Amino acid sequence: MTRSHSQNLPWLHWLDTCPSTNTWAIAHLATLQHGDVVFTPQQTAGRGQHGRVWHSPPGVLTASVVLDRIPVVHLPVLSLGAGLAVIYAIEDCLPALQGVLRLKWANDILLDGRKLAGILCETSANGGVGRVVVGIGLNRCVDFNQAGLDENAIGRAISLHGVSADVPEPIVLLERLRHYLLQTAGLLQLEPENIHQPAGLTAFLPALRSRDALVGHPITVVLGNEQVKGQAAGISDRGHLLLQLPDGEVRSFVSGHILW
Repeated sequence: MTRSHSQNLPWLHWLDTCPSTNTWAIAHLATLQHGDVVFTPQQTAGRGQHGRVWHSPPGVLTASVVLDRIPVVHLPVLSLGAGLAVIYAIEDCLPALQGVLRLKWANDILLDGRKLAGILCETSANGGVGRVVVGIGLNRCVDFNQAGLDENAIGRAISLHGVSADVPEPIVLLERLRHYLLQTAGLLQLEPENIHQPAGLTAFLPALRSRDALVGHPITVVLGNEQVKGQAAGISDRGHLLLQLPDGEVRSFVSGHILW
């Protein structure tokens, strides 16, 4: 593994290869700063949500961004904000995709109902405030057949190069991702006026709700050994997933794996 620190981009830590950018960033948090980005073109042991494997064949943009002073109570909201950051970054680079991308609560970005990107937020907390590593895997130029991956086994994945002939370079995407994640962090670092609603969430809610891929669809929320079926009823004022049960009751979920 080779580590290089770009002189032109002091926030960028480029690794020729590594098992996981999130794992590397967490191991080196003491030397990383707010807004630093760890990037590798070759991730060999990526990790996804709930302990699942994140496949990283050639062409997947894999990066982790360090964000400081995030209140621990706001971590679920950060994942949603990070999803919007990924959407905005892609739209900046590919305006033809404006209004097309959707967020599958709480950490997947979809294009035409297929998985384009995933997010994994991990924290090192000290009291009520944490340093957070936001891991992003974005299918930029991936040939899934050549990689020997079944698209159904990887969330019916789709790659940017399959919908655009002009795919942005990794550095361009990284700069845009960092820009929007820093904005997200700035909103969440503010102290909330209402303890029942995380700071900054009010600014996110309209965009989150307009991008909600699940609302109105029958889904199953998996929590450990429990499976709860119903119809997705949107995102609450606290960023939780709302699920309308068959008897009409609406349950709120702060976490869970979604089947649909």
